[in-house]
Amino acid sequence: MATPPNRSLERGIEILRAFRPGSTLLGNGELAERTGLAPATVSRLTQTLVGAGLLEHDRSARAYRLAAPVLSFAHAMRTGSAVLQVAAPRMRAVAEKLRINVGLAVADRTEMLYLESIRYNTKASLRSVVSGQRVPIELTSLGRAWLAVAPQARRTELLKEFEARRGDWPRLRKEIDKAIDSVRRRGWCVASWQPEIVALATPLSLENESVHVLNASVSTTEPANEVALALSAPLLALREQIGAAFRDTPFAR
Repeated sequence: MATPPNRSLERGIEILRAFRPGSTLLGNGELAERTGLAPATVSRLTQTLVGAGLLEHDRSARAYRLAAPVLSFAHAMRTGSAVLQVAAPRMRAVAEKLRINVGLAVADRTEMLYLESIRYNTKASLRSVVSGQRVPIELTSLGRAWLAVAPQARRTELLKEFEARRGDWPRLRKEIDKAIDSVRRRGWCVASWQPEIVALATPLSLENESVHVLNASVSTTEPANEVALALSAPLLALREQIGAAFRDTPFAR
């Protein structure tokens, strides 16, 4: 029989998840709104997290911020990731050679989470994509490439959630279906969800690892299909290089 989940731990994690870039200070009321937890529960959990050293309490603002030890978790994850150890230097080599942006991400709920991001964009504002940044699954090539290989039940669940919250869902659904078909036929999909930015993405499946997704993007006014013709071969080659290198390491055994 499976061990039942620890509800207190789950709720504490939801508190930590509520903090995002631009939300450095959150009070109990804001945390309750973001997590859907009762105010009394939030108050108890924030006190516990402060005691554990994972939150700091700003008395003047009557709010909380993430504490420094949280950063060590991210560092431990990055340095301990077998996929990053293999992928990062190869991603950097391609980015430097072609002067493009190259990223690696995984799915987390309704978003894609960047594990690595090597940026050579001519637009300074778009060079700020960093490890830990999140982008929407339904809008991006990263997310759509992941949907193409996601388990059917999970894909159906997410599509229903997107439909419920997106007023432009019919158009988005057509784009997602087209992207999924492209991944299945050609190995990649393309999207341009930000002005003058075109991105291609391809799923990266490695033994004993969750599905990762590679992307390559450029700042351009060229049509997306023309960009795809230029970047698809290097992106697929990078995927194969990473896959082959990973299979030759002890991580895959």
